[in-house]
Amino acid sequence: MFRSLPVIMSSVNLLLRDLGYNALSTIGEGAYSKVKLATSSKYHCNVAIKVLDHRLASADFSRKFLPRELDILRGVHHPHVISVFELIEINNGLRFIVMELCRTDLLQLIQKTGRLPDEKAKCLFQQMISGMSYLHEHNVVHRDLKCENVLLTNDHCVKITDFGFGKKCFDETDLCTTYCGSPAYASPEVLQCIPYDPKKYDIWSLGVILYVMVTGLMPFSDCKLSSLLKLQQMGVVFPESVALDEKCKSLIKQMLHYNPHARPDLCTVLKQGWIGDK
Repeated sequence: MFRSLPVIMSSVNLLLRDLGYNALSTIGEGAYSKVKLATSSKYHCNVAIKVLDHRLASADFSRKFLPRELDILRGVHHPHVISVFELIEINNGLRFIVMELCRTDLLQLIQKTGRLPDEKAKCLFQQMISGMSYLHEHNVVHRDLKCENVLLTNDHCVKITDFGFGKKCFDETDLCTTYCGSPAYASPEVLQCIPYDPKKYDIWSLGVILYVMVTGLMPFSDCKLSSLLKLQQMGVVFPESVALDEKCKSLIKQMLHYNPHARPDLCTVLKQGWIGDK
């Protein structure tokens, strides 16, 4: 539940201090939000606080996307989905989402180290599939999966985050029409702005993430939408300079199938040989 509090200070940092949080720095920023690193006297640990301001947001964001995100965050509890300690609403339009703090994200890790060794990639991807399987089983779709939204703790435990485009979806006939997510991770049907199965969209994005993990490259990269769609239709190509497990390549090809009906669901992905191989 939100805790309603009067606005007693104009400064966000001072307001957070009054709530028991000492904001140290800004560690992320979105169109309508900032994420701050803070210490917490209540939880006796460092936390990440997403600060949202309704006054800066679009009508769609305020009326549709933000309520969906908050509803999802209230209801999900899984080791590989970001944990929320507290949701605070201020009566001037500010909202604070107090979350567990992670060390880095998958994109930063790959930028620092390059492609991941097979066993490391497999371990992290297993955690992602575990978290996403839980979400899909509870009728939650993400629709913005990308390396930046896969956070990692100090011991490299995966935490899926940022449910700004998340929503409840109850069966395969519950199609979406909203163009959302990042083009480089978006499936062909989303880029074409045709009604799509959001679970199969998540599968595509996970396939892109896996490709990036094991190659250090994007599977389809072109700034022009028409060219990007053509590359997707031609199918994924693996760099000759990178030696990859054939089972891993097969899994990526299945997840990045142009036809969404041909993509596996997460239960099938979990049964693939590469994921279970030791």
